[in-house]
Amino acid sequence: QVQLVESGGGLVPAGGSLRLSCTASGRAFNNYAVGWFRQAPGKEREFVGGISWTGTRTYYVDLVKGRFTISKDNAKNTVYLQMNSLKPTDTAVYYCAAALLGGPQQGEYGYWGQGTQVTVSS
Repeated sequence: QVQLVESGGGLVPAGGSLRLSCTASGRAFNNYAVGWFRQAPGKEREFVGGISWTGTRTYYVDLVKGRFTISKDNAKNTVYLQMNSLKPTDTAVYYCAAALLGGPQQGEYGYWGQGTQVTVSS
């Protein structure tokens, strides 16, 4: 089992920054790829970006490319989502999830955190 806990959400003005953390406990987290997803009110949960289990490869959806950065600190069992130049449309509950292979498909992920709210004011 892998348990994931997100933190770092909050309220930020448009143009601001936040860093979300996803801290894992349990089985060898270092062997898992991690994805970040978000769900805005009234919308489906969507993929934001991900990082390989080695931490050497990252990928993002076009909406956040150039503004969001994912990094992995295996020593701390933590994955970060640095979000810059935030927009009101980034407002959502953000989730991290772990999978052996990763990718943009939610079904690939067997372990999920509880989510953290990010609100960007205009």
